[in-house]
Order: sequence, then C-alpha cells, then structure tokens
Amino acid sequence: MAKKKEKMDISIKPSKQGSFTEYCRRKGFDGVTSACIAQGKKSKNPATRKKATFAGNARLWNRG
Repeated sequence: MAKKKEKMDISIKPSKQGSFTEYCRRKGFDGVTSACIAQGKKSKNPATRKKATFAGNARLWNRG
C-alpha cells in the first residue's frame, strides 16, 4: 500500500511576511492580484519571482 503524504507546514520568515503585498501596492495594485502575480513572475529580481510563484501556488491551496 502507498503511504499517505504528510502535510508539511509552510514557514515564512517574519521579516519576509507581507513583502510581496508591499511590492504589489508599490506597483499600484490593490494587494495581491492575478495581474500583480503575473507582473512579479516577469521581474528581473529572482526573489520577487520566487515570491510571485509562491503567491500563485498558495492561491490553489484549501480549495475544495
């Protein structure tokens, strides 16, 4: 029998929490939107691209 996958807790450094939301607001969006995530994924900054990818993936969690 296949083992069930254990849920992993996601931990974000407290200093990084909310940093992508701040990025989106600086760019003129009303928080984290699909357009902001798309723009963040095209950023030259690798940290911003990583945060945008995480935000896009997190939108899919807890749907059911």
